[in-house]
Amino acid sequence: MALDGVFLNEIRKELLPLVGGRVDKIHQPSKGELLIALRTYDGLKKLLINTVSGTSRIHLTNADIENPKQPPMFCMLMRKHLSGAKLTGIRQPGFERVIMLDFDATNELGDTVQLTLTVELMGRRSNLLLTDAGGKIIDSIKRISSETSETPVLPGVVYTLPESDGRISLTECDRDVFMEKLAEFPKQELSKGIMKTLQGISPVFARECAFFTSHSSEVIVGEMTDDHRDRLWFYIKKVRTQLESGENRFTALKTTSGELKDFCFCNIDQYGGLMVTKQFDTPSQLLDYFYAERDTLSRTRQKAQDLFRLLANTIDRTESRVKNQQLELKDCERREQLKQYGDLITANLYALEKGMTEAKLINFYDPEQPEVTVKLDKRLTPVQNAQKYFKEYRKLDTAEKVLQKLIAQGEEEAKYLDTVLDALTRARTEGDIAALRQELTEQGYISRSRQKGKPPKALPPMKYRSSEGFDIRVGRNNSQNDRLTCKEAKKTDVWLHAKDITGCHVIISCPERGEAAKFTPDELPPDRTIEEAAMIAAYYSKAKNSSRCDVDYTFVKYVKKPAGSKPGMVIFTHNYTITVKPDEDTVQALELK
Repeated sequence: MALDGVFLNEIRKELLPLVGGRVDKIHQPSKGELLIALRTYDGLKKLLINTVSGTSRIHLTNADIENPKQPPMFCMLMRKHLSGAKLTGIRQPGFERVIMLDFDATNELGDTVQLTLTVELMGRRSNLLLTDAGGKIIDSIKRISSETSETPVLPGVVYTLPESDGRISLTECDRDVFMEKLAEFPKQELSKGIMKTLQGISPVFARECAFFTSHSSEVIVGEMTDDHRDRLWFYIKKVRTQLESGENRFTALKTTSGELKDFCFCNIDQYGGLMVTKQFDTPSQLLDYFYAERDTLSRTRQKAQDLFRLLANTIDRTESRVKNQQLELKDCERREQLKQYGDLITANLYALEKGMTEAKLINFYDPEQPEVTVKLDKRLTPVQNAQKYFKEYRKLDTAEKVLQKLIAQGEEEAKYLDTVLDALTRARTEGDIAALRQELTEQGYISRSRQKGKPPKALPPMKYRSSEGFDIRVGRNNSQNDRLTCKEAKKTDVWLHAKDITGCHVIISCPERGEAAKFTPDELPPDRTIEEAAMIAAYYSKAKNSSRCDVDYTFVKYVKKPAGSKPGMVIFTHNYTITVKPDEDTVQALELK
């Protein structure tokens, strides 16, 4: 998965209408991101620049991105130099993965100066640099010293473009030049040969070219026939025509289970039924969709690293403790045998004497084994040996009862911590993280002395509306799940939860007794509403990326919270089960903004 040079060129074309706009606001949502709001004739446009390895890109975004309360130093520097600046041009050298934004800005003396914001999108080497009219670097989002690179990126150093590797342009080469360059790699598979021939293309596009050329079988460059060459050039000309006319469709690829895998600037047919394709009108729409979930999780992890670490360590310790307790419990299984040995010694006292190391006794507990050998301590009398066996029996009997209780508590604790971790991975805002931090504090996992300021204000449940008009509410965390299910929901409402896995409580609001309705309070809502609510419950659970998920549902009046149980833990009866596929598009369509 890579944002290649051709895709970046399509983004450049999309951004051209921004030329003439002025910088309104600048934010830095996370360490490797910059968000620039540009005021244009068409209104305010948000330009997102990401330099994080694996997600580096630049595009327009409509996402609501939460910004830190205290802006980082690089963000302050960008505000100092670019606030109010006018965007005068957008450049890209060939199909290199570099895009340059030229600005007319005003310095401290009030003079107009030319500044360039250069975005390098090259995997781990992705960077964002601000340079002056002479090409000197003012600063960069990632500083690279001369000790780690031959081309350092430091303030005061003159910026140089990455060296070209001699590949040819997809949109400018002719057939003879292309075939001649491709022939330089006779032993390579066709897709790899195309990658080494054309500038600014991704592996998925190279494989699509090879797929169109030779159908499902890979062909070696040196073994290509005239028919192969004709088909390959026909496909390249077709893609070039689409790029020049603007008729290309930007395609996202995801597995049948819903996991996003790749994207491209054209249709992708090579995977057949193994992948599902989703097409977009603009490259920014595609990238906004493709990276939305991944970026949110990345930002959450940055802001809640201590919570992730705390939960991971606590879960490991809890599971390890439970495992050791289970081994001790297994050792308690021999307690009955110890009691039997004590009884047998007591029944045969007349035949035993001090100084014996073992005795063969009649075993009246097992008719199939009439005689059993019992070990004795020669330093003890027969009565003392019997008492020793009884003492060990009582010790293991007590240990078994205590261990069973401790194991149950440990398993419940591990399950609870797993629900908190699951909720943390779904956290979208600092408010969500603060609520989970407060919950862990109340449960004793975080010291209250580490909490600063007032507890966070409780966030409202997430709200949805079914296609048949029923309101659906979803708890954000365990505390809210309890409040939503046990306090806010009516007894006639319907409660849903993913079966046997961690997830959110989902409530379908239903009419109370006496209200006008198409169904009585003891009847469930329509099947379509149940199915949509179940999709939401599956989406907000660990089964989010599964191809199917079982969801339990019942009336709220049949859901109870046991006394003393952990937050979010409930028991329920009179339930039904429905199997659904978590569908992100359906869930997003039902959400109330």
